[in-house]
Amino acid sequence: MTTQPAQPAQPAAPVATTRAPRRRVLRFAGHYLEMVVAMVVGMALLMPLTPAAWAALPAVHALVMAADMTIGMAVWMAVRRHRARLIVEMSAAMCAPFVLLLVPYGLGAVSGETLMIGGHVLMFLTMFGAMLLRRDEYAGC
Repeated sequence: MTTQPAQPAQPAAPVATTRAPRRRVLRFAGHYLEMVVAMVVGMALLMPLTPAAWAALPAVHALVMAADMTIGMAVWMAVRRHRARLIVEMSAAMCAPFVLLLVPYGLGAVSGETLMIGGHVLMFLTMFGAMLLRRDEYAGC
């Protein structure tokens, strides 16, 4: 009878868990919500400083509102110690929809209300897109 040498025990394969991916998704979603809150705070704090006459001009009002929201979000991202590049990218993502909608507004193709509503809807989508492009940065914070 021959005996075979004992094989060293192989470590068990790690069990795949869904906790890590779920945690990343929750961090990502939480960060998105933090930025939305920061935008609302920025708008609430800065909009009262805007001259009332500007509210009568839809294009100016939309751009000032976008700037107020962007400032609030940028300050919060700086507090969270994001790199300047990310802050600039997110700021561009937030303002771009309003700037792009100025063209059809200027041509009379859309109303001031459409400019404002469309800019906000597109802003939330472009923010989400910017975050997806750098999901490791936003999910790991």
